[in-house]
Amino acid sequence: MKERTSCQIAHIADGQPSHRLLASGTICILSFLALLPVIMGGREELQAVIEGNGHFTKKLYNVLAQKEGNVFFSPISAHAVLAMAYQGSKGTTHEAFGKVLGFSGHLQAAEGYSDVLSHLNNVPNVQLLMANKIFVAEDASLKPTFQEITAKKFLSEVQPVNFGNNNATAKLINGWVEDKTQNKIKDLISPDSLNSATRLVLVNAIYFKGTWASKFDKSLTVTDKFYLNDVDSIDVQMMNNKGKYFFKEDEALDAKVLELPYSNPEVSLIVILPNKRNGIAQLEEKLANTDLSKITENMYKPEVVVKLPKFKMEATIQMNEVLEKVGLGVIFSQGEANFSDMLTGSEPLYVSEVIQKAFIEVNEEGTEAAAATATRIYAFGKSTPIVQKFTVDHPCIFMVKSKLKNDIFNVLFMGKLATDGAFTH
Repeated sequence: MKERTSCQIAHIADGQPSHRLLASGTICILSFLALLPVIMGGREELQAVIEGNGHFTKKLYNVLAQKEGNVFFSPISAHAVLAMAYQGSKGTTHEAFGKVLGFSGHLQAAEGYSDVLSHLNNVPNVQLLMANKIFVAEDASLKPTFQEITAKKFLSEVQPVNFGNNNATAKLINGWVEDKTQNKIKDLISPDSLNSATRLVLVNAIYFKGTWASKFDKSLTVTDKFYLNDVDSIDVQMMNNKGKYFFKEDEALDAKVLELPYSNPEVSLIVILPNKRNGIAQLEEKLANTDLSKITENMYKPEVVVKLPKFKMEATIQMNEVLEKVGLGVIFSQGEANFSDMLTGSEPLYVSEVIQKAFIEVNEEGTEAAAATATRIYAFGKSTPIVQKFTVDHPCIFMVKSKLKNDIFNVLFMGKLATDGAFTH
């Protein structure tokens, strides 16, 4: 069983051109960070996190999918670390964060993530962790309000470091990330990313490891075809299983949707498979205008024959251009960025770099990442075959979603399985 982790790092530097803000994320395997239904009341702040992350997910995916090939990232890891940086922003920078992340104010983000973190780190029957940490320069100090809100609401530790000793500090930060991700994410920060002008680095790490509720029998895994388009195909290791799964034909998307739960039923993998072998581009266009939280509505639970390829993806995503395209360009501007509520003193700060690292692997035992279970509504009065077939033999989109309460779900990971390089042959 492979492991999935996700890490985000935000590194904030002062107004020198060589300094960076690093946000880096790593995810391993198709597993979910599962936010389980725990008594949360009807908190508007929590709802704001869910809705904000949902819109943010689509924005990021639409940009990342413009390039050819596979896609995999953790929207919640990026959303969380940016929400933490949001706490120290002011002026137009503060407004940009609120608009892109989906918050009416930084306190709403803090209260919402307080709920998310407390529930995320208390999920039974899976290994699941989401953690934050702030590494601050020894010759700088956090403003009391910023330190208090990140500690109490984002559960973030603070550690003074000597960024001038870049090799030792990079080793220290990477060691913390490795520890939180069960050694799945290594070398998140390069020593070259740090120097004596670096003021602080914000880190978010996510780790999940879970097994399928119904494991795939390894003896049934066979070599089969995966079609890259209408004509070209490659050989992959295709897993096979049969059981009762939540499933539906989505006419609006011209696709089939399947939910594969993990041992904790609140954590699941959602696969959206276009009906046409070359239908992935059309599916992406339709999803751009679809509420992702509605994807699993009106599903029912027939017997399903599932064919799913084993795959593994690793990606390092330079997020600066992506975030600029979704409306956060101001945070990278030395002349316009305003993080004056972060540190004592008057030195100007800006974000120089945002990076996410991601890793995912799916095999017969299960997946590692984050997951959520969608709303399940049985559809009655419909004539359906006794056995449905769900054969992932052409490009598809997948999401790891986690259930928070009632019908509220959070997208923790999202990706596109489209080309060679991800498959076990």
